[in-house]
Amino acid sequence: MTELHDFFKNKTVLILGFGLEGKSTLAMLRDFSCSIVIADKNPEAVKDLPYKLYTGENYLDALCDDEVDIIMKSPGISFKGLEIPREILQKITSQTDLLLRFSKNKIVGITGTKGKSTVSSLIHHILKYCGKPAALIGNIGVPPLEPIGARKTQHRATPETIFICEMSCHQLEFVRASPDIAVFLNLYEEHLDHYNSFADYRAAKENIFLYQKNEDLLIYLDELESPELLISKSEKLALSYEQPKTYKSRLPGKHNQYNIRVALEVCERLGCNEKDVISALENFNGLPHRLEFAGTINGAEYVNDSISTIPRAVILAVETYPDTDTLIIGGMDRGICYAELVDFIDKNKNCGIINMIALPDSGHNIADKIKNSNINIYRAKNMEDAVQYAVRVTKRRCILSPAAASYNTYKNFEERGEHFKALIKNFAGGSNVI
Repeated sequence: MTELHDFFKNKTVLILGFGLEGKSTLAMLRDFSCSIVIADKNPEAVKDLPYKLYTGENYLDALCDDEVDIIMKSPGISFKGLEIPREILQKITSQTDLLLRFSKNKIVGITGTKGKSTVSSLIHHILKYCGKPAALIGNIGVPPLEPIGARKTQHRATPETIFICEMSCHQLEFVRASPDIAVFLNLYEEHLDHYNSFADYRAAKENIFLYQKNEDLLIYLDELESPELLISKSEKLALSYEQPKTYKSRLPGKHNQYNIRVALEVCERLGCNEKDVISALENFNGLPHRLEFAGTINGAEYVNDSISTIPRAVILAVETYPDTDTLIIGGMDRGICYAELVDFIDKNKNCGIINMIALPDSGHNIADKIKNSNINIYRAKNMEDAVQYAVRVTKRRCILSPAAASYNTYKNFEERGEHFKALIKNFAGGSNVI
């Protein structure tokens, strides 16, 4: 792509963070005429690479390298608590930023605290079903520039390809452009381990519409209306969780009816006819770890909602399955406020929770705040302990919905969910040994 080539030509580029996106950036830059510097906290991640390297606890010293012209920041790098000089901030870009600035393809960007992957995948599924060329990229696992970089990959796009790009707050933090169709699903307290405040987190999310033009479209949850949103030049469509129509789907829950409405609005704007859209919707299976059926033990159902990393997700899960009697909760404590969830469980509002199984660390902290003596609280040592206890006490349904990140025990929520499913499968197969 000529624009990308010109952007990097004869520049010194710092790849800040050498995970999935950092490796993808290096593969792309090897085809351009530029010098490369790499910074990563883990020395093993960049071992033996033939470039100038910054590693270890002081790897962010690379930001002050006077030779660097461009900083390609990976999403996982946090500047929380740091005062970054303006002249350095102006050098920072990312794959998401450059996709939005230089790609000529139609781009649909989806952000929000919860539901991004489901909505992105559903839009992609419907477009493909309707015969539209589409690529699913971004936070869902494909680095944003892979389809348009010089290097040939399995994700290579044509000029007609519609990019469906899931955009995390980390990916949006330093963008200077916005997508043709922006979707702002919802916003709850999250990622306070990465940001100095909730306001900073919200500001990163709002970049998805901040640079939109008159011909662009913004679809958003009506609760998110703000002066910043209303100033946006784009056409605006506000939707509500209170939908006028219920759609036939395999996706459970009221929140998913909202997600479906968002996806349908996007696909109809992109030229899909309603009949095909509805047919595509009915055969979409949803994604793993999102209210996913994990098995049946002694007549009780077990549901894997490992994607749940915030209190609101737990409330939605229990409201979706109000006959749930056992809840497994807890994980890495990131300083999120759990007052709403404690109130929901403590007062037994709209739910029949009898057993709360608390995992360390946040689960134990939540358990300490529960005052309702009718709720049986068990402080588990780990997931194996939690599942063993759940099998003993659950009569109707048990949901794993942690309301917390997994990093105190697992690599990610997927690994946590897979472990839970394996344990359930083990018990469902008749073995009581974990």
